[in-house]
Amino acid sequence: MTVILLRHGVSTSNTARTLAGRAPGVELTDRGTEQAAAVADRLATLPIEHIASSPLLRCQRTVAPLADKLGLEPEHDERLIEVDYGEWTGRPIAELLTEPLWKVVQGHASGAVFPGGEGLAQVQQRAVAAIRDTERRLADKAGRDVLWVACAHGDVIKSILADALGLHLDSFQRIAVEPASISVVRYSPHGPSVWKFNDTGADLSALSGGTPPPPLPGGEVPGTASADNGNVRRRDSL
Repeated sequence: MTVILLRHGVSTSNTARTLAGRAPGVELTDRGTEQAAAVADRLATLPIEHIASSPLLRCQRTVAPLADKLGLEPEHDERLIEVDYGEWTGRPIAELLTEPLWKVVQGHASGAVFPGGEGLAQVQQRAVAAIRDTERRLADKAGRDVLWVACAHGDVIKSILADALGLHLDSFQRIAVEPASISVVRYSPHGPSVWKFNDTGADLSALSGGTPPPPLPGGEVPGTASADNGNVRRRDSL
């Protein structure tokens, strides 16, 4: 079974540099809408048989063009929803950098619990369970390998990838997941293998800007809120 982990496109919260969390009404920007269309064009040629999504609006908007092209009805899975950041929800990223918990999120994620929200260890547990449960259900129904898509959020996808890579959750900040990027995990009886991660199909110019700052809460990659997806010739294919 192979899952394509898709992060939602650029949102209004991404451009405002705030931590959206589960706040209602966070939409895709015009750029995010373009990314969703580009992702649909890129993935619609693949034999995708199922789409699961976080129920939040920005993920629904991201998978809608792909679902339309494939004639599939996305399944909303509450376990793929964004982290409940509690009292951090909606706050400016720059302000959060001064919080003592910031250092815990960066270096000891497994021990990080957001005030009035959930812990990152809980997030990983529910997100991985969502992927593995869906894998088993699709396998039981089809009796063969199935290619499917799960659309979620930065920290959620990073926690799934950390599990697939055999990394401790405390190391998940080493993984970058940009808006509208895809990561691919193949699950077999011998365990998971990661085929791709943070793939936007774009150029690599962001790598020439010197030493980047560390990842931000919510899975943000500093300086990449306008990440492209599919607007240049693809370097490779799935």
